[in-house]
Amino acid sequence: MSAPLSTDAGLPGLSTPLAHPGRAMLALGIGSFAIGTGEFVIMGLLPEVAQDLSVTIPQAGHVISAYALGVVVGAPVLAVLAATWGRRALLVALMLVFALGNFASAAAPGYARLNALRFAAGMPHGTYFGVAALVAAGLAAPGQRARAIGLVMTGLTLATLLGVPLAAWLGQLFGWRAAFVLVGAMALLAAALIHREVPAMAAPPGASPLRELGALRNHQVWLTLGIGAIGFGGLFAVFSYVKPTMINVAGLPLAGVPVVLALFGLGMVVGNVLGSRLADRALMPTVGGMLVWSIVVLVAYVFTAQSVVLGAINIFLIGTTVAICPALQLRLMDVAGEAQVLAAALNHSAFNMANALGAWIGGLAISAGLGWTSTGWVGALLALAGLSVFAWAVLDARRRPVGVAKGLVRVVP
Repeated sequence: MSAPLSTDAGLPGLSTPLAHPGRAMLALGIGSFAIGTGEFVIMGLLPEVAQDLSVTIPQAGHVISAYALGVVVGAPVLAVLAATWGRRALLVALMLVFALGNFASAAAPGYARLNALRFAAGMPHGTYFGVAALVAAGLAAPGQRARAIGLVMTGLTLATLLGVPLAAWLGQLFGWRAAFVLVGAMALLAAALIHREVPAMAAPPGASPLRELGALRNHQVWLTLGIGAIGFGGLFAVFSYVKPTMINVAGLPLAGVPVVLALFGLGMVVGNVLGSRLADRALMPTVGGMLVWSIVVLVAYVFTAQSVVLGAINIFLIGTTVAICPALQLRLMDVAGEAQVLAAALNHSAFNMANALGAWIGGLAISAGLGWTSTGWVGALLALAGLSVFAWAVLDARRRPVGVAKGLVRVVP
Protein backbone atom coordinates (compact mmCIF):
# COMPACT_ATOMS: atom_id res chain seq x y z
CA MET A 1 0.00 0.00 0.00
CA SER A 2 1.19 3.52 -0.74
CA ALA A 3 1.41 6.16 1.95
CA PRO A 4 0.23 9.20 -0.05
CA LEU A 5 -3.49 9.78 -0.08
CA SER A 6 -5.72 11.09 -2.83
CA THR A 7 -9.27 12.21 -3.48
CA ASP A 8 -9.91 8.86 -5.10
CA ALA A 9 -8.82 7.28 -1.85
CA GLY A 10 -11.47 9.27 -0.05
CA LEU A 11 -9.33 11.44 2.25
CA PRO A 12 -9.10 14.82 0.52
CA GLY A 13 -7.43 17.75 2.23
CA LEU A 14 -4.44 15.91 3.70
CA SER A 15 -1.30 17.81 2.70
CA THR A 16 1.28 15.30 3.88
CA PRO A 17 1.33 11.50 3.79
CA LEU A 18 0.77 9.50 6.93
CA ALA A 19 3.96 8.39 8.65
CA HIS A 20 2.96 4.75 9.14
CA PRO A 21 -0.15 3.78 7.15
CA GLY A 22 0.93 0.14 7.35
CA ARG A 23 0.66 0.21 11.14
CA ALA A 24 -2.85 1.63 10.89
CA MET A 25 -3.80 -1.18 8.50
CA LEU A 26 -2.31 -3.73 10.90
CA ALA A 27 -4.27 -2.33 13.83
CA LEU A 28 -7.50 -2.47 11.83
CA GLY A 29 -6.65 -6.00 10.76
CA ILE A 30 -6.13 -7.14 14.36
CA GLY A 31 -9.59 -5.81 15.16
CA SER A 32 -11.07 -7.82 12.31
CA PHE A 33 -9.06 -10.84 13.51
CA ALA A 34 -10.70 -10.57 16.94
CA ILE A 35 -14.19 -10.19 15.47
CA GLY A 36 -13.65 -13.01 12.98
CA THR A 37 -12.51 -15.36 15.73
CA GLY A 38 -15.54 -14.45 17.85
CA GLU A 39 -17.95 -14.95 14.96
CA PHE A 40 -16.71 -18.31 13.71
CA VAL A 41 -15.33 -20.09 16.80
CA ILE A 42 -18.73 -21.23 18.03
CA MET A 43 -19.18 -23.23 14.83
CA GLY A 44 -16.35 -25.50 15.91
CA LEU A 45 -17.75 -25.94 19.42
CA LEU A 46 -21.44 -26.68 18.80
CA PRO A 47 -21.32 -30.21 20.29
CA GLU A 48 -19.65 -28.89 23.46
CA VAL A 49 -22.15 -26.04 23.81
CA ALA A 50 -25.07 -28.39 23.19
CA GLN A 51 -23.88 -30.87 25.81
CA ASP A 52 -23.11 -28.23 28.44
CA LEU A 53 -26.44 -26.42 28.01
CA SER A 54 -28.52 -29.60 27.50
CA VAL A 55 -29.82 -28.71 24.03
CA THR A 56 -29.55 -30.37 20.60
CA ILE A 57 -26.84 -29.43 18.13
CA PRO A 58 -29.34 -27.67 15.80
CA GLN A 59 -30.61 -25.73 18.82
CA ALA A 60 -27.05 -24.79 19.70
CA GLY A 61 -26.78 -23.52 16.12
CA HIS A 62 -29.29 -20.82 17.09
CA VAL A 63 -26.46 -19.20 19.07
CA ILE A 64 -24.80 -18.56 15.70
CA SER A 65 -27.99 -17.01 14.40
CA ALA A 66 -28.33 -14.83 17.52
CA TYR A 67 -24.89 -13.30 16.94
CA ALA A 68 -25.65 -12.80 13.27
CA LEU A 69 -28.94 -11.07 14.05
CA GLY A 70 -27.06 -8.80 16.45
CA VAL A 71 -24.91 -7.73 13.53
CA VAL A 72 -27.97 -7.23 11.32
CA VAL A 73 -29.63 -4.96 13.91
CA GLY A 74 -26.53 -3.28 15.30
CA ALA A 75 -24.91 -2.24 12.03
CA PRO A 76 -27.58 0.20 10.81
CA VAL A 77 -28.51 1.44 14.29
CA LEU A 78 -24.96 2.21 15.40
CA ALA A 79 -23.92 3.56 11.98
CA VAL A 80 -26.75 6.08 12.00
CA LEU A 81 -26.37 7.08 15.65
CA ALA A 82 -22.59 7.52 15.27
CA ALA A 83 -22.69 9.31 11.90
CA THR A 84 -20.91 12.39 13.31
CA TRP A 85 -18.33 10.56 15.43
CA GLY A 86 -14.63 10.67 14.68
CA ARG A 87 -13.68 7.41 12.99
CA ARG A 88 -10.88 6.39 15.34
CA ALA A 89 -12.92 7.04 18.47
CA LEU A 90 -15.82 5.07 17.01
CA LEU A 91 -13.61 2.10 16.12
CA VAL A 92 -12.12 2.00 19.62
CA ALA A 93 -15.55 2.20 21.24
CA LEU A 94 -16.88 -0.61 19.06
CA MET A 95 -13.97 -2.88 19.96
CA LEU A 96 -14.49 -2.24 23.68
CA VAL A 97 -18.18 -3.11 23.42
CA PHE A 98 -17.27 -6.26 21.48
CA ALA A 99 -14.77 -7.26 24.19
CA LEU A 100 -17.38 -6.78 26.92
CA GLY A 101 -19.92 -8.86 24.99
CA ASN A 102 -17.51 -11.77 24.71
CA PHE A 103 -16.45 -11.71 28.35
CA ALA A 104 -20.13 -11.71 29.29
CA SER A 105 -20.81 -14.61 26.89
CA ALA A 106 -18.14 -16.65 28.67
CA ALA A 107 -20.08 -16.21 31.92
CA ALA A 108 -23.55 -16.91 30.47
CA PRO A 109 -25.50 -19.14 32.92
CA GLY A 110 -27.83 -20.78 30.41
CA TYR A 111 -29.02 -21.19 26.83
CA ALA A 112 -31.38 -18.19 26.73
CA ARG A 113 -28.83 -15.86 28.33
CA LEU A 114 -26.12 -17.04 25.95
CA ASN A 115 -28.32 -16.25 22.94
CA ALA A 116 -29.06 -12.78 24.31
CA LEU A 117 -25.40 -12.06 25.01
CA ARG A 118 -24.29 -13.31 21.59
CA PHE A 119 -26.85 -10.95 20.07
CA ALA A 120 -25.32 -8.08 22.07
CA ALA A 121 -21.76 -9.09 21.15
CA GLY A 122 -22.69 -9.04 17.48
CA MET A 123 -24.03 -5.48 17.48
CA PRO A 124 -20.65 -3.66 16.98
CA HIS A 125 -19.51 -6.09 14.25
CA GLY A 126 -21.00 -4.53 11.12
CA THR A 127 -20.29 -0.93 12.02
CA TYR A 128 -16.68 -1.80 12.86
CA PHE A 129 -16.06 -3.45 9.50
CA GLY A 130 -17.92 -0.73 7.64
CA VAL A 131 -15.95 2.12 9.21
CA ALA A 132 -12.68 0.17 8.99
CA ALA A 133 -13.30 -0.38 5.27
CA LEU A 134 -13.85 3.36 4.75
CA VAL A 135 -10.67 4.20 6.64
CA ALA A 136 -8.69 1.56 4.74
CA ALA A 137 -9.97 2.85 1.39
CA GLY A 138 -8.90 6.30 2.48
CA LEU A 139 -5.38 5.05 3.15
CA ALA A 140 -5.13 3.41 -0.26
CA ALA A 141 -3.38 4.55 -3.39
CA PRO A 142 -5.66 5.30 -6.38
CA GLY A 143 -7.10 2.18 -7.98
CA GLN A 144 -6.32 -0.02 -4.97
CA ARG A 145 -9.39 0.48 -2.80
CA ALA A 146 -10.55 -3.15 -3.01
CA ARG A 147 -7.08 -4.35 -2.05
CA ALA A 148 -7.08 -2.00 0.94
CA ILE A 149 -10.44 -3.35 2.03
CA GLY A 150 -9.06 -6.83 1.45
CA LEU A 151 -6.18 -6.10 3.82
CA VAL A 152 -8.62 -5.28 6.60
CA MET A 153 -10.63 -8.38 5.73
CA THR A 154 -7.42 -10.41 5.91
CA GLY A 155 -7.73 -10.23 9.67
CA LEU A 156 -11.13 -11.90 9.38
CA THR A 157 -9.86 -14.61 7.08
CA LEU A 158 -6.72 -15.21 9.14
CA ALA A 159 -9.01 -15.61 12.13
CA THR A 160 -10.54 -18.65 10.50
CA LEU A 161 -7.08 -20.01 9.73
CA LEU A 162 -5.39 -19.30 13.08
CA GLY A 163 -7.73 -17.77 15.63
CA VAL A 164 -10.66 -20.16 15.27
CA PRO A 165 -8.61 -23.38 15.43
CA LEU A 166 -6.72 -22.00 18.46
CA ALA A 167 -9.90 -20.96 20.22
CA ALA A 168 -11.58 -24.26 19.32
CA TRP A 169 -8.61 -26.16 20.76
CA LEU A 170 -8.82 -24.11 23.96
CA GLY A 171 -12.57 -24.72 24.04
CA GLN A 172 -12.12 -28.47 23.77
CA LEU A 173 -9.38 -28.42 26.41
CA PHE A 174 -10.84 -25.99 28.97
CA GLY A 175 -14.49 -25.73 27.93
CA TRP A 176 -16.21 -23.61 25.30
CA ARG A 177 -16.31 -20.57 27.62
CA ALA A 178 -12.52 -20.22 27.42
CA ALA A 179 -12.83 -19.48 23.72
CA PHE A 180 -14.87 -16.34 24.40
CA VAL A 181 -12.39 -15.18 27.06
CA LEU A 182 -9.65 -15.39 24.42
CA VAL A 183 -11.75 -13.38 21.95
CA GLY A 184 -12.41 -10.68 24.55
CA ALA A 185 -8.68 -10.36 25.24
CA MET A 186 -7.97 -10.04 21.50
CA ALA A 187 -10.54 -7.24 21.26
CA LEU A 188 -8.92 -5.29 24.10
CA LEU A 189 -5.55 -5.53 22.35
CA ALA A 190 -7.10 -4.33 19.08
CA ALA A 191 -8.73 -1.34 20.80
CA ALA A 192 -5.36 -0.25 22.22
CA LEU A 193 -3.58 -0.59 18.86
CA ILE A 194 -6.29 1.27 16.94
CA HIS A 195 -6.12 4.14 19.41
CA ARG A 196 -2.35 4.34 18.97
CA GLU A 197 -1.91 3.73 15.22
CA VAL A 198 -5.01 4.89 13.32
CA PRO A 199 -5.01 8.61 12.42
CA ALA A 200 -7.76 10.85 13.78
CA MET A 201 -10.40 11.11 11.08
CA ALA A 202 -13.48 13.27 11.29
CA ALA A 203 -16.79 12.58 9.61
CA PRO A 204 -17.31 14.42 6.30
CA PRO A 205 -18.77 17.94 6.48
CA GLY A 206 -22.53 17.80 6.86
CA ALA A 207 -22.58 14.23 8.14
CA SER A 208 -25.78 13.42 10.01
CA PRO A 209 -28.08 10.49 10.79
CA LEU A 210 -30.59 11.73 8.21
CA ARG A 211 -27.97 11.86 5.47
CA GLU A 212 -26.88 8.33 6.29
CA LEU A 213 -30.47 7.14 6.04
CA GLY A 214 -30.48 8.46 2.48
CA ALA A 215 -28.74 5.24 1.42
CA LEU A 216 -32.00 3.40 1.95
CA ARG A 217 -33.58 5.22 -1.00
CA ASN A 218 -31.09 3.73 -3.46
CA HIS A 219 -32.16 0.65 -5.44
CA GLN A 220 -28.58 -0.47 -6.02
CA VAL A 221 -27.81 -0.39 -2.31
CA TRP A 222 -30.69 -2.75 -1.59
CA LEU A 223 -29.87 -5.06 -4.50
CA THR A 224 -26.21 -5.27 -3.53
CA LEU A 225 -27.20 -6.06 0.04
CA GLY A 226 -29.59 -8.71 -1.27
CA ILE A 227 -26.78 -10.43 -3.17
CA GLY A 228 -24.77 -10.80 0.03
CA ALA A 229 -27.68 -11.63 2.34
CA ILE A 230 -28.93 -14.46 0.15
CA GLY A 231 -26.06 -15.58 -2.06
CA PHE A 232 -23.45 -15.78 0.69
CA GLY A 233 -25.71 -17.85 2.94
CA GLY A 234 -24.54 -21.07 1.33
CA LEU A 235 -21.14 -20.86 3.00
CA PHE A 236 -22.77 -20.64 6.43
CA ALA A 237 -25.29 -23.39 5.73
CA VAL A 238 -22.36 -25.78 5.31
CA PHE A 239 -19.77 -24.38 7.69
CA SER A 240 -22.16 -24.02 10.64
CA TYR A 241 -22.46 -27.82 10.77
CA VAL A 242 -19.11 -28.83 9.32
CA LYS A 243 -17.84 -30.43 12.53
CA PRO A 244 -20.72 -32.89 13.12
CA THR A 245 -20.97 -33.55 9.37
CA MET A 246 -17.31 -34.50 9.00
CA ILE A 247 -17.36 -36.56 12.20
CA ASN A 248 -20.64 -38.42 11.55
CA VAL A 249 -20.48 -38.78 7.75
CA ALA A 250 -16.78 -38.86 6.84
CA GLY A 251 -15.57 -40.43 10.09
CA LEU A 252 -13.18 -37.60 10.90
CA PRO A 253 -11.61 -38.08 14.36
CA LEU A 254 -12.13 -35.27 16.84
CA ALA A 255 -8.44 -34.41 16.74
CA GLY A 256 -8.77 -33.67 13.02
CA VAL A 257 -11.38 -30.94 13.48
CA PRO A 258 -8.86 -28.09 13.97
CA VAL A 259 -7.14 -29.17 10.74
CA VAL A 260 -10.39 -28.96 8.79
CA LEU A 261 -11.18 -25.58 10.33
CA ALA A 262 -7.70 -24.37 9.38
CA LEU A 263 -8.22 -25.54 5.79
CA PHE A 264 -11.43 -23.55 5.64
CA GLY A 265 -9.54 -20.54 6.96
CA LEU A 266 -6.78 -21.01 4.40
CA GLY A 267 -9.41 -21.05 1.69
CA MET A 268 -10.79 -17.76 3.01
CA VAL A 269 -7.33 -16.18 2.99
CA VAL A 270 -6.75 -17.26 -0.60
CA GLY A 271 -10.21 -16.14 -1.65
CA ASN A 272 -9.87 -12.75 0.03
CA VAL A 273 -6.53 -12.01 -1.65
CA LEU A 274 -7.67 -13.11 -5.11
CA GLY A 275 -11.11 -11.57 -4.77
CA SER A 276 -9.81 -8.12 -3.80
CA ARG A 277 -7.41 -8.06 -6.74
CA LEU A 278 -10.08 -9.24 -9.17
CA ALA A 279 -12.53 -6.65 -7.85
CA ASP A 280 -10.08 -3.81 -8.56
CA ARG A 281 -9.91 -5.04 -12.16
CA ALA A 282 -13.51 -6.07 -12.89
CA LEU A 283 -15.92 -5.45 -10.05
CA MET A 284 -19.29 -6.82 -11.15
CA PRO A 285 -17.89 -9.80 -13.11
CA THR A 286 -16.10 -10.82 -9.91
CA VAL A 287 -19.40 -10.78 -7.99
CA GLY A 288 -21.22 -12.88 -10.60
CA GLY A 289 -18.33 -15.28 -11.07
CA MET A 290 -18.02 -15.99 -7.37
CA LEU A 291 -21.72 -16.81 -7.09
CA VAL A 292 -21.36 -19.38 -9.87
CA TRP A 293 -18.26 -20.79 -8.16
CA SER A 294 -20.22 -21.04 -4.91
CA ILE A 295 -22.90 -23.15 -6.56
CA VAL A 296 -20.29 -25.55 -7.94
CA VAL A 297 -18.38 -26.15 -4.70
CA LEU A 298 -21.50 -26.36 -2.52
CA VAL A 299 -23.09 -29.01 -4.72
CA ALA A 300 -19.78 -30.89 -4.70
CA TYR A 301 -19.84 -30.95 -0.88
CA VAL A 302 -22.89 -33.24 -0.93
CA PHE A 303 -20.80 -35.90 -2.65
CA THR A 304 -17.35 -35.32 -1.12
CA ALA A 305 -18.41 -35.16 2.56
CA GLN A 306 -18.31 -38.99 2.74
CA SER A 307 -14.51 -38.83 2.47
CA VAL A 308 -12.17 -37.20 4.98
CA VAL A 309 -9.68 -36.15 2.30
CA LEU A 310 -12.13 -35.05 -0.40
CA GLY A 311 -14.39 -33.40 2.16
CA ALA A 312 -11.49 -31.44 3.64
CA ILE A 313 -10.39 -30.27 0.18
CA ASN A 314 -13.95 -29.24 -0.63
CA ILE A 315 -14.19 -27.27 2.63
CA PHE A 316 -11.04 -25.38 1.57
CA LEU A 317 -12.74 -24.56 -1.75
CA ILE A 318 -15.91 -23.40 0.01
CA GLY A 319 -13.73 -21.04 2.04
CA THR A 320 -12.51 -19.38 -1.18
CA THR A 321 -16.03 -18.12 -1.90
CA VAL A 322 -15.32 -15.30 0.56
CA ALA A 323 -13.73 -13.64 -2.48
CA ILE A 324 -17.11 -12.00 -3.07
CA CYS A 325 -16.84 -9.91 0.13
CA PRO A 326 -14.36 -7.17 -0.91
CA ALA A 327 -16.22 -6.81 -4.21
CA LEU A 328 -19.59 -6.29 -2.55
CA GLN A 329 -18.07 -3.89 -0.01
CA LEU A 330 -16.56 -1.77 -2.79
CA ARG A 331 -19.79 -1.87 -4.81
CA LEU A 332 -21.74 -0.51 -1.85
CA MET A 333 -19.22 2.29 -1.36
CA ASP A 334 -19.56 3.18 -5.03
CA VAL A 335 -23.36 3.34 -5.13
CA ALA A 336 -24.14 4.78 -1.69
CA GLY A 337 -23.50 8.44 -2.48
CA GLU A 338 -22.95 10.43 0.73
CA ALA A 339 -24.38 7.71 3.01
CA GLN A 340 -21.08 5.87 3.20
CA VAL A 341 -21.02 4.68 6.81
CA LEU A 342 -24.49 3.17 6.80
CA ALA A 343 -23.99 1.47 3.44
CA ALA A 344 -20.59 0.06 4.42
CA ALA A 345 -21.95 -1.20 7.74
CA LEU A 346 -25.04 -2.69 6.12
CA ASN A 347 -22.78 -4.88 4.00
CA HIS A 348 -21.93 -6.81 7.15
CA SER A 349 -25.56 -6.86 8.17
CA ALA A 350 -26.15 -8.58 4.85
CA PHE A 351 -23.35 -11.07 5.42
CA ASN A 352 -24.67 -11.89 8.86
CA MET A 353 -28.20 -12.16 7.56
CA ALA A 354 -26.61 -14.77 5.31
CA ASN A 355 -25.04 -16.31 8.42
CA ALA A 356 -28.38 -16.46 10.23
CA LEU A 357 -30.27 -17.62 7.15
CA GLY A 358 -27.76 -20.29 6.21
CA ALA A 359 -27.39 -21.68 9.73
CA TRP A 360 -31.17 -21.67 10.27
CA ILE A 361 -32.18 -23.34 6.98
CA GLY A 362 -29.28 -25.78 7.23
CA GLY A 363 -30.45 -26.73 10.72
CA LEU A 364 -34.02 -27.15 9.47
CA ALA A 365 -32.83 -29.52 6.74
CA ILE A 366 -30.89 -31.62 9.25
CA SER A 367 -33.77 -31.66 11.76
CA ALA A 368 -36.14 -32.73 8.99
CA GLY A 369 -34.10 -35.89 8.54
CA LEU A 370 -32.51 -34.93 5.20
CA GLY A 371 -29.05 -35.78 6.50
CA TRP A 372 -25.95 -33.81 7.42
CA THR A 373 -24.89 -33.35 3.79
CA SER A 374 -28.22 -31.72 2.89
CA THR A 375 -26.61 -28.43 3.91
CA GLY A 376 -24.73 -28.53 0.60
CA TRP A 377 -28.01 -28.49 -1.36
CA VAL A 378 -29.33 -25.71 0.87
CA GLY A 379 -26.19 -23.69 0.23
CA ALA A 380 -26.29 -24.19 -3.53
CA LEU A 381 -29.92 -23.04 -3.68
CA LEU A 382 -29.07 -19.92 -1.68
CA ALA A 383 -26.17 -19.12 -4.02
CA LEU A 384 -28.47 -19.63 -7.01
CA ALA A 385 -30.99 -17.22 -5.50
CA GLY A 386 -28.17 -14.72 -4.96
CA LEU A 387 -27.20 -15.06 -8.61
CA SER A 388 -30.76 -14.12 -9.55
CA VAL A 389 -30.52 -10.96 -7.42
CA PHE A 390 -27.18 -10.19 -9.09
CA ALA A 391 -28.80 -10.41 -12.53
CA TRP A 392 -31.54 -8.06 -11.34
CA ALA A 393 -28.91 -5.60 -10.06
CA VAL A 394 -27.06 -5.62 -13.40
CA LEU A 395 -30.26 -4.93 -15.35
CA ASP A 396 -31.28 -2.18 -12.93
CA ALA A 397 -27.86 -0.51 -13.17
CA ARG A 398 -28.14 -0.42 -16.96
CA ARG A 399 -31.48 1.36 -16.71
CA ARG A 400 -30.33 3.72 -13.92
CA PRO A 401 -26.54 4.25 -14.02
CA VAL A 402 -24.85 5.25 -10.75
CA GLY A 403 -21.74 7.32 -10.12
CA VAL A 404 -18.80 6.53 -7.85
CA ALA A 405 -18.80 8.19 -4.44
CA LYS A 406 -15.90 10.40 -3.36
CA GLY A 407 -14.76 12.09 -0.17
CA LEU A 408 -15.55 9.47 2.42
CA VAL A 409 -13.79 10.89 5.49
CA ARG A 410 -11.29 13.62 6.30
CA VAL A 411 -8.23 13.59 8.51
CA VAL A 412 -8.21 15.90 11.50
CA PRO A 413 -5.13 18.14 11.27
